[in-house]
Amino acid sequence: MVFVKCQKSRAYFSRYQVKFRRRREGKTDYRQRKRLCCQDKNKYQSPKYRLVVRFTNKQVICQIVYALIDGDRVMTQASSAELPRYGLPCGLKNYAAAYCTGLLCARRLLQKVGLDDTYEGNKEVDGEVVTTEVDKKKFYVDEVDEDKRPFRALLDVGCKPTTTGCRIFGALKGAADGGLDVPHSNKRFPGYDREAKEYDADMHRERIFGGHVGEYMEYLEEEDNQKYQEHFAAYIAADIEFGSLEEKYEEVHEAIREDPSPSEKKAFTPDKSFKKKGKLTNDERRARVNEKKEAKKAELEEEDDE
Repeated sequence: MVFVKCQKSRAYFSRYQVKFRRRREGKTDYRQRKRLCCQDKNKYQSPKYRLVVRFTNKQVICQIVYALIDGDRVMTQASSAELPRYGLPCGLKNYAAAYCTGLLCARRLLQKVGLDDTYEGNKEVDGEVVTTEVDKKKFYVDEVDEDKRPFRALLDVGCKPTTTGCRIFGALKGAADGGLDVPHSNKRFPGYDREAKEYDADMHRERIFGGHVGEYMEYLEEEDNQKYQEHFAAYIAADIEFGSLEEKYEEVHEAIREDPSPSEKKAFTPDKSFKKKGKLTNDERRARVNEKKEAKKAELEEEDDE
């Protein structure tokens, strides 16, 4: 007789606790969320703000969110689907687009709360981490105003793995350069060598301006022109070449800083000429079915005659 060891007994299943639905679906990491939202008990009505970065199949979405007991509230949001308005018609999901979206979200929020003139952010993009220490506190902005402190937001990555060079950190860098106080370091930026513990800011700057995309465009054009025509069809249609990418992204950054406000929503105008068809009566439905039957019978008879 073969003995089989019971790995999971009845006691295990009687104590098994089903995870929350959104955790089962891979949408919310509640362990992370608790630490991002939990605030001091002696700080009444002072919520922690989160910079929420999410990627879909087509775009990047950045939001500034804070939690209340009955649910989250979104202060402002920006998506890379808005970037064609600022001169970037394609490539809306890469690292450079994530940076632009984070920059747009930051400038839009600071404009909303009246801090856009006080904290202009880092206009000269160099890939370095900017910090300022005031009263033994570290702020991730150039200068701290005496009257108005910078707007602090904590990065919320959701269930996405935070690997070195991930596009999430492109949105983080864009928000930090836009004037938000987002705590971070250079250890997850592109260009950081974990073994040597060295950081190459020039490599990060190249990613921000789409240098890696330009290199791949140049490689494909030389090696496989057909694949280049298919893969970068949107770039070719928009007349964007690999040599002009950096200039294009600089123009987009300037356009975002000039007017980060959201576009006006178009008013919905219903089509009044449309009229819903009236319901058929029982006799009309029966007659319609009989017509279909007769037509089918006639079709079968013709096939038999042939």
